[in-house]
Amino acid sequence: MSAMGDSPQALALDDPPETGVAGPPTFEEFFERERTRLYGALALLTRNRHEAEELMQDAFLRVLERWERVSAMEDPSGYLYRAAMNLFRSRRRRAAVAVRRAVRPGGRPDELARVEGTDAAVRALARLSPRQRAAVVLVDVLGFTSEEAAEPLRVKASTVRVLLARGRAGLRKEWTDHE
Repeated sequence: MSAMGDSPQALALDDPPETGVAGPPTFEEFFERERTRLYGALALLTRNRHEAEELMQDAFLRVLERWERVSAMEDPSGYLYRAAMNLFRSRRRRAAVAVRRAVRPGGRPDELARVEGTDAAVRALARLSPRQRAAVVLVDVLGFTSEEAAEPLRVKASTVRVLLARGRAGLRKEWTDHE
């Protein structure tokens, strides 16, 4: 052992100390461990791969934003699943409100008509471009102004108004073709 780096003392100093207790996982480790299970659960819940993917991304984003606090929890997975379920329920509530606003039946609500109306609305929205759909949902469903909708869309307010006009025109065409 000619060099200092080859001595047993040098090797012992270079080795990390063994504490026997692993620290909390990094967000990346947590993501890799949980993403497949969460996606599978959400795909079963939503019966739509794309919606499941969006919900999963949103849930992981919420966890990432609070990672310092979440990683210290006894069960960070529980927080992740709770966030995903809250997002799912929130989306369903917003969709139900949008359908009620779009289809204002007189008298007692007809459940079949409600389901058909929901299906038609979802199909009509699906035919819009993602940016048009986002503008329509943010402004018409959630009640944002074009200025407020511009921030999450990362465009100018004037662009939101253009997207909204084109999206509404597309929806009108879908509804008249549907009837």
